[in-house]
Amino acid sequence: SILNKITIWWMNQTKHICPNHYTRQINDNSMEVLKCTPFKIEFVVRSYMTGTTNTSIWVNYKNGCRNFCGNTLREGYCKNEQLDEIIITPTTKDKNDKPISPTDIVSSGIMTKNEWEICKKYSLLLFKYGQSIMSKKGLILVDTKYEFGKDKNGNILLIDEIHTPDSSRYWLKSSYNQRFKNNLEPENIDKDIIRK
Repeated sequence: SILNKITIWWMNQTKHICPNHYTRQINDNSMEVLKCTPFKIEFVVRSYMTGTTNTSIWVNYKNGCRNFCGNTLREGYCKNEQLDEIIITPTTKDKNDKPISPTDIVSSGIMTKNEWEICKKYSLLLFKYGQSIMSKKGLILVDTKYEFGKDKNGNILLIDEIHTPDSSRYWLKSSYNQRFKNNLEPENIDKDIIRK
């Protein structure tokens, strides 16, 4: 599938930034990976005030939340506006994902402080790299989610997928500014098309 091919491409492109579980492609629909024990956290990285679900930054902000997953948000953001800085808004990996702060992740024993710091560093580096690659292709990588796990030797690896339209929000760079100024939704290429 296209998701498999995109993930394999990105896993190969980013292994200098962060080790991952990919070992080889088996066919168009499957890949061989290292067995890992996943952390029960999704590392959601965001650079814009947007979203449509209950775990999204925009829905929470619109409802008055100014401390979201440990991030202090200033007053005055508009929908689809670029954030002052890239932030991580983790969620739990349960039947119903819930926003959670780094402090609660560590205090509840889901991850150690060191594990959190390593995954946070990898997430920000991967996201910035993804944004730079996609910007050259005329797309804005708006937000995404990463998952990490530990291999049998205790190494932290990127697992699951990376930068696919299933896990990432993409907007067309050429029309973003004009549409934002006119209070129009950005032109997008991701699963929000299905949600809408």
